[in-house]
Amino acid sequence: MKFRNFKMVGYVVYGRGSFNQLDEILAPQRKEGKPMVFLVDHFFEGKVLISRIPVRGKDKIIFADVTYEPKTTYVDKLAQQLKDEFGTVSGVIGIGGGSTMDLAKAVSLMMNNPGSSADYQGWDLVKHPGVYKAGIPTLSGTGAEVSRTTVLTGPTKKLGMNSDFTPFDQIVLDPELTKDAPANQRFYTGMDCYIHCIESLEGTYLNEFSKSYGEKALQLCRDVFVNKDSWDDDCDDKLMMASYAGGMSIAYSQVGVAHAVSYGLSYLLGTKHGIGNCIVMNHLQEYYPAGVKEFKYMVEKNNIDIPTGICKGLSEEDFEKMINVSMGMKPLWENALGKDWEKIMTRKKLRELYEKL
Repeated sequence: MKFRNFKMVGYVVYGRGSFNQLDEILAPQRKEGKPMVFLVDHFFEGKVLISRIPVRGKDKIIFADVTYEPKTTYVDKLAQQLKDEFGTVSGVIGIGGGSTMDLAKAVSLMMNNPGSSADYQGWDLVKHPGVYKAGIPTLSGTGAEVSRTTVLTGPTKKLGMNSDFTPFDQIVLDPELTKDAPANQRFYTGMDCYIHCIESLEGTYLNEFSKSYGEKALQLCRDVFVNKDSWDDDCDDKLMMASYAGGMSIAYSQVGVAHAVSYGLSYLLGTKHGIGNCIVMNHLQEYYPAGVKEFKYMVEKNNIDIPTGICKGLSEEDFEKMINVSMGMKPLWENALGKDWEKIMTRKKLRELYEKL
């Protein structure tokens, strides 16, 4: 048996106020005449956080439009813009939620790899390291900060650039940055982490590495969304570490049914990843009975509305597109249902599931 040789993030700093160390962290990575590029979630435009970014010399702040999940066309456009303006850059720093961090990883890779980012959607297709990249999450739950993928919607599929060159060189985990997140958004990304854990811990790929991280992340999610009656700093601290541990858990295993199905939704409808997972999880009693029961309790306790009826009125062609994208996520289905997953999750059964959403 061949074991996965797992590439991890280079450096991690954690703690309230650790964002203030960013200037010091970036200093050794700066190349003369080549700027640092800060890709920042457009949510922060005009907000205080922008004034805290350690801009030096020709450094550039780009507000990333993350209204929809990152598209390969957007990645290519940003990378080309930087090449045209600077030739190359010292590094790309992503500040925001999972979509912004995915963008930062992808743009970094495309500074040093030819063609379109769509050419690298899949496993181990990236051939050259990108420029230096750092990720600074302002939402907790996606696990994007530790992931070896950058999930992109391409012309024909929604699939990550999964490679050993994808993980960040540096992450800065500062729970203070998540304190102003809207309650709904915080819940959806927190549930992304919770669902990661359920899928990983009940999957056929489970091992002690992923179990150790998954169990801890699940406990932290429960502390925040089941046991707490009001939001406080402790919740932000716990959820940030749940996100990290949840990301580590799936790094050495896989996610499952909720993610495989939600990829189809976001490819066709542009549904954001966190909320997409919640919409799907609501209907997965057959696969994760205990997890779905607890999920529904957390939704009710935290007064969250999960959208329904989003697949109403879709055409035959639309359903086919979603099913094709979802069925393409083979490792996810195999982790969830085993080697014979195609006998269990048929196209007809998947169609029926989409119709419920």
